Amino acid sequence: MDATDRRLRAVSAHLQPQATAARRTSDSLAPNPTAGEYAHVLGYSAVLPEKLQTGKWNVYRSAHSPITLIDRFSDYPDIGTLHDNFVNAVETFRDCRYLGTRVHSDGTIGDYKWMTYGEAGTSRAAIGSGLICHGIPKGARVGLYFINRPEWTIVDNACSAYSYVSVPLYDTLGPDAVQFIVNHASVEAIFCVPETLRTLLSFITQMPCVRLIVVVGGVDENMPSSPAAAGMEIITYSMLHRQGHMSPQPFRPPKPEDVATICYTSGTTGTPKGAVLSHANFIANVAGQDLGVKFYPSDVYISYLPLAHIYERTNQIWLVHRGAAVGFYQGDNLKLMDDLNTLKPTVFASVPRLYNKIYAAITNAVKESGGLKERLFHAAYNAKRQAIINGRNPSPVWDKLVFNKIKARLGGRVRVMSSGASPLSPDVMEFLRICFGGDILEGYGMTETSCVITLMDVGDISIGHVGSPNPACEVKLVDVPEMNYTSEDQPYPRGEICARGPIIFQGYYKDEVQTREVIDEDSWLHTGDIGLWLPGGRLKIIDRKKNIFKLAQGEYIAPEKIENVYAKCKFIAQCFVYGDSFNSCLVAVVAVEPEVLKSWAALEGIQYEDLRQLCSDPRARAAVLADMDSIGKEAQLRGFEFVKAVTLVAEPFTLENGLLTPTFKVKRPQAKAYFAKEITTMYAQLLDAESARPKL
Repeated sequence: MDATDRRLRAVSAHLQPQATAARRTSDSLAPNPTAGEYAHVLGYSAVLPEKLQTGKWNVYRSAHSPITLIDRFSDYPDIGTLHDNFVNAVETFRDCRYLGTRVHSDGTIGDYKWMTYGEAGTSRAAIGSGLICHGIPKGARVGLYFINRPEWTIVDNACSAYSYVSVPLYDTLGPDAVQFIVNHASVEAIFCVPETLRTLLSFITQMPCVRLIVVVGGVDENMPSSPAAAGMEIITYSMLHRQGHMSPQPFRPPKPEDVATICYTSGTTGTPKGAVLSHANFIANVAGQDLGVKFYPSDVYISYLPLAHIYERTNQIWLVHRGAAVGFYQGDNLKLMDDLNTLKPTVFASVPRLYNKIYAAITNAVKESGGLKERLFHAAYNAKRQAIINGRNPSPVWDKLVFNKIKARLGGRVRVMSSGASPLSPDVMEFLRICFGGDILEGYGMTETSCVITLMDVGDISIGHVGSPNPACEVKLVDVPEMNYTSEDQPYPRGEICARGPIIFQGYYKDEVQTREVIDEDSWLHTGDIGLWLPGGRLKIIDRKKNIFKLAQGEYIAPEKIENVYAKCKFIAQCFVYGDSFNSCLVAVVAVEPEVLKSWAALEGIQYEDLRQLCSDPRARAAVLADMDSIGKEAQLRGFEFVKAVTLVAEPFTLENGLLTPTFKVKRPQAKAYFAKEITTMYAQLLDAESARPKL
């Protein structure tokens, strides 16, 4: 038997399901002299062949579990649903702190007050029983239309316990999208707050499927009468809770394959798509991550990222499994730092947008301090950096002298920080590790994969990547010839990132066409992102398949990559980079950081009436463009990737003006239309400047 036959036999023995009853193990690798020939461990990943017939070794799995994809917790294999997970938490951590809030019933703000796991378990049973009392049938869709607070989590747990399907309704999606989602998913009950109730009532007659509206934080005496024509009822959360508590109903536990949620994603174009995620999807994703990162009942987490997004929701499922405490912010991002100082979390999840702001605020403060303080910071920074690079423990004296003051901005106790949603600049990642210490982990995922596809391993000190595959999935790169990316590229394989395994969603709700566009016949989910494999089996995101365009000279541009570079510019709050095949260079619209630009103007002695006038000042544009050029050179942008003209705007890109998605990504077609006049003006000015240059 030659080597090829041995490999095929080994792969067949370990990866093909066995029908024999005599099979002793299905989840572990039996001793086999050929095992190493088909699972080649690179360090953080293991590489396997995609198909027995082709023999191409291009499928990467986590080195934590190269043989079997994880779908359950290793220490709790009986947990197959979100209901099982919460029941286990209630039984194990009954008297431990679970949900905390600073906003008291009278509206005042104070220290955090806590609900235990046992109390939350009682409330979720009351809410689920109340829904049954109001005739909401098993399997019905239940909408959640408010921002993070304990009731969101309790309602979601109630849905899991009684086999309802939760449907998050983004508070910032806008009424048209909310109406579309409610009707598309046939939502029968909606939980809202008084503010969103007013929005719902403005188009309630256009949502005939709704039978019950429950107002969280509402007062019984102030509830509006139910519209007779709509055939639905409006009650308060407290009333539903009392009704359910007085008439308790037995749980109606779901099966692992049952739908847990329909999570609508708002893309840059078109109507929202409903990603159908099962209980098994969530459990697999969290169980896979749990192999590498550990949380404990002593951990405290701050919840401010939208619970309607998969990132925050999966984080909380994971933390519940380990009995951690979840404290909610006040609901105002401007007061987040005060909440952090009060809560003092040990686990902090965020997105590059906030980390970039933290980076800019600290570096600007260091520059402004000058003298001895600035020299001390750089000495501490460089000493700690060298220690980390050399694998040594940094001297604690640097934390005492410098970094403890910086750590205090996040409460002073954070030991794990994570970043997701978009790529984090390597410089910012290094900065966070040095200034805050602990584990700083960047991950990559999407709603359609129930969150994490890859995640940095604890102890991996390298930066500029998003880690190795979640042990609950496998990853491969598919050739994109039109962009000159192939899995045969040297020194690093490149291509579109595809994932497969128990974390992959069931499809888009009522949309087979779009489902088939992203999931191929071999069950691979095509993400649309371009990646490359770094040594050690770690993935780096380098491009986006859809958001690319050609300049006039034929060069391909990935604007999101360039925007991520310019995000480090101190003047920039948000940036939209534009180009097309009719022009040879890029232009940008920048929403400025008001205080930074005003400080610059004061130093320059520039007079202005308001921020809009300052933004239109040619000297301000020149200063911002010069800083962008400096940042671009540091990042080694190629010549054609530099922005050649900039327009400054005082108004930020927001969900309300239609320039951002709920995940804070720029809506490119909308931004192009919104700033059409500015784009035209910039290109005209560049053309005039080119024409005015003396010709040889």
